[in-house]
Amino acid sequence: MSETGRRDGVRIARRGLMLVLSSPSGAGKTTLARRLLAADHGLRMSVSVTTRKPRSGEVHGKDYTFIDVAEFERMKAAGELLEWAEVFDRFYGTPRGQVQQALEAGEDVLFDIDWQGARQLEKQLPQDVVSVFILPPDGKTLEQRLRARNQDTDEVMARRMSAAATEISHWAEYDYAIVNDDIEASVSALLAILAAERLKRERQSGLEAFVAGVLADL
Repeated sequence: MSETGRRDGVRIARRGLMLVLSSPSGAGKTTLARRLLAADHGLRMSVSVTTRKPRSGEVHGKDYTFIDVAEFERMKAAGELLEWAEVFDRFYGTPRGQVQQALEAGEDVLFDIDWQGARQLEKQLPQDVVSVFILPPDGKTLEQRLRARNQDTDEVMARRMSAAATEISHWAEYDYAIVNDDIEASVSALLAILAAERLKRERQSGLEAFVAGVLADL
């Protein structure tokens, strides 16, 4: 179980949390996730399984665990996935075991998933989820970012823009919303959310014993 810092070096055990980031493709979610991981070493990235092929530079077991459809279906049927989704004809999912072990050990886990996955996590472990929706500054900027990648056909681009509209329509389901028009400000906002959520009374499992000790000294 990890510990929450207090004055004079006092430490209080707490349960970990799941910090969920969602956004339409091109809103900067992946960049924010990387910056957040670099800024807060108490946070680890959830490694999803996926049936899509690795992209250039991606590492198996670090960026994703790449599996075939048959193995994905086996994991889903066995209840080994906390959440799963189909995105552009590929499947993505979060292994249950590694996340539950981390939470019980007081470790915080970062998720880069869509609204479908976020909704499933909320259903599975509602007390552990802290969800943040990342919004683009405007629609034109979002489209420019997607076209700048120059990786998709016009047909796929049209599908991505339609998917972006669908994703954005679910923003109100999240605990927090951040307009990502300034990367530094967005990272600062995420760090503030993380700090506040770690201090929630119900998340600090060692708080009752700590307070009892304080009262015993009075």
